Formats: sequence, structure tokens, C-alpha cells
Amino acid sequence: MTAPNGLIHVVDDDASVRDALQRLPTALGFEVRLYASPGDYLLTWAGDSPGCLLLDVRMPGPSGLDLQLALMRRPDALPVVFINGFGNIPMSVLAIRRGAVDFLTKPIDRDALISAVTTAIERDTNRRESELMKQHIRRNFSSLTPRERSVFEQVVAGRLNKQIAASLSTCERTVKAHRAHVMEKLDVHSVAQLVHLAVQLELDTADLPRLAVAAR
Repeated sequence: MTAPNGLIHVVDDDASVRDALQRLPTALGFEVRLYASPGDYLLTWAGDSPGCLLLDVRMPGPSGLDLQLALMRRPDALPVVFINGFGNIPMSVLAIRRGAVDFLTKPIDRDALISAVTTAIERDTNRRESELMKQHIRRNFSSLTPRERSVFEQVVAGRLNKQIAASLSTCERTVKAHRAHVMEKLDVHSVAQLVHLAVQLELDTADLPRLAVAAR
């Protein structure tokens, strides 16, 4: 399996375990950083690179589950892969329900470890790409004039050109011109694409859920 670009953050209070968990990923081309506690991780993690968190469940002080819960409040939190010294089904179920990628039991199988961290890093990479796309969409949307935005919102709500023209006290030709400008500025070519953009922008339009399903 080819290692993707990404940074693995290993959090474990046992130095020997940290060293062991560093060797294999490093040999496969991953960059690895080590932390002795959840506090150390929170104090030094910048969060500016795609990666994942390889996290021990049981540690003195805040546990791995405590750290996972704290990170759930952060939109830039890295995907978590848990490691544990013994099987614990309730604990693993809780971790997975909170969004953990996997819950591995020591001694950790080589292939399982690489598969889990690869999946986690790919998930984080996809999240970052999605966020960049949303930022691009927001920038494009902010370039719309107030009238163009009004036309956009009425189009995605399913209103016809003549209905939009009546609501804006203008003619259909003008509405069509505004629609063309909206499509150009948002770089889309259909109403279905406009609806998907509106969903991504989380606009509050009454007919949006129904139209989003119809546009798929």
C-alpha cells in the first residue's frame, strides 16, 4: 500500500509504544510526530497539514476518549484511530459512534494499522478539499450584486422567470440577463447545479430540500 502525503500524530503515555508506532509509518514514508499526553498534543498541534491522530485510549489524566470529545467541537479536528491494550466493545462502539476511523487492539497488526491511518488521512484530505471548494463557492457568491442574489434565491426556489420578474417589478428579459450573470459568476451551467450550490451555502430556502433531491 502506498502511503499518502500526511502527518500521523501519535499520542501515548508509554515511550516504548510511541517509538514502536513511529517506526513502521516512518519506514513507509509517513511523517510522524509523538506526544506523551493529550495536553502535549493540544499545546503543539497546528492543524495546518492533512493527517490523522493515532490515539491511545487509556492514559493518566485525560483519556483518549476525553481528547476525542474535546476535538469534536473543532471543525479542523483530525480523524482519530484508537489503539488499546485490550478489547473493550462498549468503549470501541463509543469511539466509532463519535466518528473514529478504527479501534485497534495491541499488539497492532501491521496491515490493519496502515489501512486505518491511510483511510484517516484520505478522509482528512477530502475534508480539506471540500472546505476549499466551499470557500471558493462563498467567494463567488459574495461577488453577486443584491439583485443577482435575489434572482439566484428565487431560481433555486423553483420560481419561473415571469414570477421573478413580477416580484422584482422588472421584465423577463432583465431576469434572464441576471440569471446569465449568476451562472457565469458561480461557474455553473444548470439550475440543478445552482441548487447544489445553494445547499452547500446552506441557504434558508423553503423549497430547497425538495429541489435538492430532484436535482440529484
